Amino acid sequence: MERKDLARYGWNSDFPQFINTEAKKICEQLISFLPDASEGQRHAWNDSIPRIQNEVNEILIACSSSKKYETILEYELPMESRRTDVIFLAKCGVVVIELKGKNVPSQADIDQAAAYGRDLRFYHRECATYPVHVLLVPTRAQGYVEEELGVHILGPDVIDDFIITTEKGYQLEPPSRDSFLSAEAYCPLPTIVQAARELMQSGKIRPIHRARAATDPAIEAITNIIHEAAATKTRKLILLTGVPGSGKTLVGLQIAHANFLDDLAIPRANGTSTVPAVFLSGNGPLVEVLQYELRAAGGGKAFVRGVKNYVKTYSTRQHLVPPEHVLIFDEAQRAFDAEQVRKKHTNTPGFGGGKSEPEHFIEFAERIPEWCVVIGLIGSGQEIHVGEEGGLSQWCRALEGAKEKDRWSAYAPDSVKKVFENSTITNFSVPQLNLDQEIRFHMASDLHNFVAQLLEGVPVAKNEILSQKLERDNYHLRITRDLDQAKSYLRERYAEHPEARFGVLASSRDKDLVSFGVSNDYPSTKRIRFGPWYGEEETDPNGRSCRLLKDCVTEFGAQGLELEAVLLAWGTDFVRVNNKWSNARARNYAGGSHVKDPFQLRLNAYRVLLTRGREATVVFVPKLTILDETFEYLSKSGFRLLEG
Repeated sequence: MERKDLARYGWNSDFPQFINTEAKKICEQLISFLPDASEGQRHAWNDSIPRIQNEVNEILIACSSSKKYETILEYELPMESRRTDVIFLAKCGVVVIELKGKNVPSQADIDQAAAYGRDLRFYHRECATYPVHVLLVPTRAQGYVEEELGVHILGPDVIDDFIITTEKGYQLEPPSRDSFLSAEAYCPLPTIVQAARELMQSGKIRPIHRARAATDPAIEAITNIIHEAAATKTRKLILLTGVPGSGKTLVGLQIAHANFLDDLAIPRANGTSTVPAVFLSGNGPLVEVLQYELRAAGGGKAFVRGVKNYVKTYSTRQHLVPPEHVLIFDEAQRAFDAEQVRKKHTNTPGFGGGKSEPEHFIEFAERIPEWCVVIGLIGSGQEIHVGEEGGLSQWCRALEGAKEKDRWSAYAPDSVKKVFENSTITNFSVPQLNLDQEIRFHMASDLHNFVAQLLEGVPVAKNEILSQKLERDNYHLRITRDLDQAKSYLRERYAEHPEARFGVLASSRDKDLVSFGVSNDYPSTKRIRFGPWYGEEETDPNGRSCRLLKDCVTEFGAQGLELEAVLLAWGTDFVRVNNKWSNARARNYAGGSHVKDPFQLRLNAYRVLLTRGREATVVFVPKLTILDETFEYLSKSGFRLLEG
């Protein structure tokens, strides 16, 4: 009987009980567990269970200690709805078996199986100390076929041989059934959207051991600085840096929702209520997605707000005092300069120009009684909007021009502390404020290095070395010149993972993709509602889900957000010409005279587009002569060709 503190599964028993139970009864129990299972699934159970029983019997004959081994069928990964077909808990560790009713598995099958192994290794407590072996079994195949991406491809007839041979190298006690099946044993890294939802519903984010090791020092340092500001009645600027995917936004969301901030708030003289903090972003799609997801929990708009409206509210009403003590500014390095702020608020009644966004926020913060902290979350190389090229120096200038300049101090890691070198502002070096480990990509730590090399035009041999490491870390780079093939791969890859999100991305400056079925034109992308696009399942009655691979999002709708996998349609606005990148065919910017470096903005746009997928990036390169060299460069750099 299944205990409430254990994970969900269709069947579990030791090896002897498994082979001594009629296959029909096991199938009946699986149907009871999954009553909505299709006829195809039921047929697969009827076909595969006797085969697995036969292999288990062979293992029992060859190895007497295997009587203690466990069989688990249809194990549902906690906090998800994905289910592994078969798991053995054996002396050699955890054996994951994925069954496919085929002669030969597809690339999507291999990548799906590899992902099971990766996620168990990284997010399952028991698998931190036990090896994980992944077997992909095409049930119509025979013998051992090959190993690819750490996945052993073999026919059902040699499962016993694999187990018996493998366990000779191990002298472990089999993993504990109850420990493995504990609902708390598996805890996957949440997406930004999932994290925000968890914060609103429970006040905390699931405790991911690997993610916490990367982000907890920063959270502790920021918490200490906030307490010091409240105790000394001073004002602080904190700059938190990090590589793409290192958890900057997760840190910001956790600080914004920290319970200790309520205890530090100063009662307002006019009796107005205070709120702990506000998470502010100039990234409209990110704000829209978070507010959409938080709508049911309440408080989403107070918790997460757009920079533009915040500036509008407090710049035109000098008497208004922000109710927060902590202002968190996402992507602080992309703050608008004074000229772009003026352009954005041209039609705002009562708005006075002449200040950058950092200057506005320092002025707003000084209205807050007694103490305040402004936290800037800083990425790198992702300035894609006009007016974002002013950089971090704007924050230093904002403090230099503050009315209460002497009450301010700044905290930053060494990598950005140099912006205060010639400043009279008191500043401190805090190493913990630099997040240098990627967690978004399931510890595939070289993705941002690979993308940087790719966009710098590094020789393909050097790129291929990193791409091979990414493949070993189960980050999948795929390429095709057939859009339907790219879509088929993603649909097959995530067919059994309805929570996964994958969608079409493309550059906003391309002119040619529309003719190939990619709707990256302005009218099409303008009508997209980002909340449903990122949040809804493909069963959404209004057809708005990204999983439908119908609507396309550009770099402006993708920055700061993430998908499990990306279908990136490569445009003609950024192509290889004579071994160099060129943006000669890019669509022009409106008011282009204000753009300092259009080539760098294109490069940054593709940096964003190439780093949105947590597990995979599938590139579609249209069959245009101008893109032939680009296709060749990407292929030789390590993007694997999807073959029919």
